[in-house]
Amino acid sequence: MKREQFLRELRKIAKDRQLHLEIFEDKGKGSHYRVKLNGKMTTIKSGELTPTYVRLVRKQLGID
Repeated sequence: MKREQFLRELRKIAKDRQLHLEIFEDKGKGSHYRVKLNGKMTTIKSGELTPTYVRLVRKQLGID
């Protein structure tokens, strides 16, 4: 899954569950994005995301 596809999924989850989502494109190091969902923050790398990485990020954000 590409990063943009994952971000679309996060936006949909946030909208469906009425959670506050912020995406900081300029706060990450290099081409990484910082994402804050309902008070929990993590970093999302660019490019192709493995299923294991996606699971890890979802767990860090508290949606799994």
